[in-house]
Amino acid sequence: MKQKRIRNKPETKSIRIQFRNSLTSAEAFLWNELKGKKLDGRKFRRQHSIGNYITDFYCAQENLIIELDGEMHNNAISTENDDKRTTFLNDKGYTVIRFMNKMVL
Repeated sequence: MKQKRIRNKPETKSIRIQFRNSLTSAEAFLWNELKGKKLDGRKFRRQHSIGNYITDFYCAQENLIIELDGEMHNNAISTENDDKRTTFLNDKGYTVIRFMNKMVL
């Protein structure tokens, strides 16, 4: 039986590319610090999809996801959606850490 693909589904490719080309200032800053294995030799990918979610930054070696949240995440609906996303990713074996954009900048 063929296993269902959950990472970088082809149908998310155009959205991932669009997100990569329109990083927030916090995402651009953090990406500059992570790319090229600058963080202790760990390889990070940006806008990597897992399931129906597109993560900000993903390190396969550590099963680590870094999410950056702007002010639009400071409401009950966004918090609930972020919690569902984190639960899904945790259930798949990933560790998710979140930072507010202002913390990165």
